[in-house]
Amino acid sequence: MSNVKRIKLGSQGLEVSAIGLGCMGMSFGYGPAKPDEEMIKVIHHAVSVGVTHFDTSDVYGPHTNEILLGKALKGLKREDVQVATKFGVQFKGGFENAEVRGDPEYVRACCEASLKRLDVEYIDLYYVHRIDTRVPIEITMGELKKLVEEGKIKYIGLSEAGPETIRRAHAVHPITAVQLEWSLWTRDAEDKVIPTCRELGIGIVPFSPLGTGFFASGVKLMDNMAANDFRQILPRIQGENFDHNKVIIERIGEIAQRKGCTLAQLALAWVLHQGDDVGPIPGTTKIENLNQNLGALGVTLTAEDMAELESMASFKGDRMPEQILVHCYKNSDTPPLSSWKHDTKRKLGSQGLQVSAIGLGCMSMSQTDKPQQEMIQLLHTAIDSGVTFLDTSDIYGSNANELLIGQALKGGRRDKVQIATKFGITSISSETGLTVTGDPVYVKEACNGSLKRLGVDCIDLYYIHRIDTTIPIEITMGALKELVEEGKIKYVGLSEASPETIRRAHVVHPITAVQLEWSLWTRDAEEQVIPTCRELGIGIVPFSPLGKGFFSSTPVLIENLAVNDSRRQFPRFQGENLEHNTALLEKVHQMAKNKGCTTSQLALAWVLYQGEDVCPIPGTTKIENFKQNIGVVSVKLSHEDMSELETIASMIKGGRYPDAVIKSTWKHANTPPLAVIHQAIDSGVKLFDISDVYGPHTNEILHGKALKRDVRPKVELATKFGISAENGAYEIYGNPTYVRDA
Repeated sequence: MSNVKRIKLGSQGLEVSAIGLGCMGMSFGYGPAKPDEEMIKVIHHAVSVGVTHFDTSDVYGPHTNEILLGKALKGLKREDVQVATKFGVQFKGGFENAEVRGDPEYVRACCEASLKRLDVEYIDLYYVHRIDTRVPIEITMGELKKLVEEGKIKYIGLSEAGPETIRRAHAVHPITAVQLEWSLWTRDAEDKVIPTCRELGIGIVPFSPLGTGFFASGVKLMDNMAANDFRQILPRIQGENFDHNKVIIERIGEIAQRKGCTLAQLALAWVLHQGDDVGPIPGTTKIENLNQNLGALGVTLTAEDMAELESMASFKGDRMPEQILVHCYKNSDTPPLSSWKHDTKRKLGSQGLQVSAIGLGCMSMSQTDKPQQEMIQLLHTAIDSGVTFLDTSDIYGSNANELLIGQALKGGRRDKVQIATKFGITSISSETGLTVTGDPVYVKEACNGSLKRLGVDCIDLYYIHRIDTTIPIEITMGALKELVEEGKIKYVGLSEASPETIRRAHVVHPITAVQLEWSLWTRDAEEQVIPTCRELGIGIVPFSPLGKGFFSSTPVLIENLAVNDSRRQFPRFQGENLEHNTALLEKVHQMAKNKGCTTSQLALAWVLYQGEDVCPIPGTTKIENFKQNIGVVSVKLSHEDMSELETIASMIKGGRYPDAVIKSTWKHANTPPLAVIHQAIDSGVKLFDISDVYGPHTNEILHGKALKRDVRPKVELATKFGISAENGAYEIYGNPTYVRDA
């Protein structure tokens, strides 16, 4: 190895040789691909003389340049080289027609493919080759951050990124290097991009430091250019521009003669003199040219030399054609994160309902001090961002919350969302707890009231908010089943239901989702309720996934609660419990800090990691908090992270509700059996007589529920047909068609 000096590229720990090797021209861009055997010799020679930084991309070839570099690395010590590759660009029928992508699925697929082609376990420096201006940079960076946490890449870079994009990306995960065109040939990045990088401690990797070969070949550049060389389309080497620019090249060549070096070495030395945070990657396909480039390290330039060169470097023509410049740093700003549609859907249960992976709990929006227009704006932001699963109840704000959502959905938004609302709680008292009703007449009245307030024809998911333990669950479910058949609701859900109640309800009509409190704050449902749901194919909707706001607030949460905030009554927010739990919150906060996310994002990520059948519904009244919640997509948790969080959570102190409220939760949600019929059977009654006109129909439905499972073989069942009761008028039928239909 030679004494090619090493530099720190950025402030994240990456060290590379002061001059790298751009490998593109070996396979792509500058005419026909060169023979692999010859190029591998060039790469091996580079390593032998101290070059350790090798730059490629999945678009070079496409793919063949990565494969070439992978072959060349075999037999070398992996830790002796730093491999930089890039993703994000696909050429569609020519250099002028590029497609740029930065969506998470594409990011991951590209990384996996590059690892395979390079035949390495990790990539040292992975660049966004060009910025996808349709996707917020935070979304692209979120997936790259996950790849870092998985050990598939070590450092992240951007190529042709503007200052704003660099700053926003760096806020998600530290950027190690920005690759850009910087040379005597192209200096426009000096105004804003270079200062931004230096302010943030980001390394600078100039590509084409020899002016796309102009400083290497001089005025003879055009003489040896292949027909498919992409430089044929560069404005600076065409017509009058070329005539003007070759005069400048000749004058710079005279300075090179005076300095006792080649034109290429002088141009490269100018780049190297820009600072120790600059690591250029000149490309070549010849060993002699590589050696010449390394000779630039020995060229010393004075301040006067630098000034003279810069005064001459006034080249004519754009550096790239307009079709390519459209993807360069001056056009690289991306939409705000709030514009991103989180259109990742999850199947909630096995009945066909699809919802956004994160929902929005709307309860707190109807507290008295929340302006309606601000809450509508928040709902619109959520919907426009792809969060389409909206959760409410007729009890929230005494009907006000449903009215709010109804207002927000006006103007064509109904078809974009899945509305979940609930019935069953008729009053709440801090002393006596909840008053719950589940009788069939009330069920239908409640549904009709919700439909009217929401201004919709159908409710997507209709929950029993709490279980009425005075009547068999089958009776309440029978009314809900009829509402499904009438088209007033699509899917049925339960909230705070016990395993036995879930099973009995599911027999009457399939349950799509069970809503329950599940978070680092509350995990008691994991033993029985969650397994029951998964056994039956029922989706899980955790409410309060941020622990009643505990994980979204500072340790002084209790000081900021309104006087009438119900959380003041919760044991976990009181006295010694609060003091103990606040200390645990600090541990979670420290973990979040180490992960580069907020405490609430870490807690929400834990919930999302429970499975694809889980859709949490964090609530908020602020757009900034909503944006923070959806930023959870960038949080990656390992098994060790999950275990550490669960260890902390196991130490939380205090009951989750006061005693008056706890009696309405799932542990106290069993309902009476269908008693009369079962007692009759147990007493030896075997013949049951019913009719389709009794109810009408409901008497047969009732007996059908009572005779499920192992009861049917114990009885003889008689039913009747022939009387039709419509609007109080009775008619008698006996024709064959009616007989069969009946």
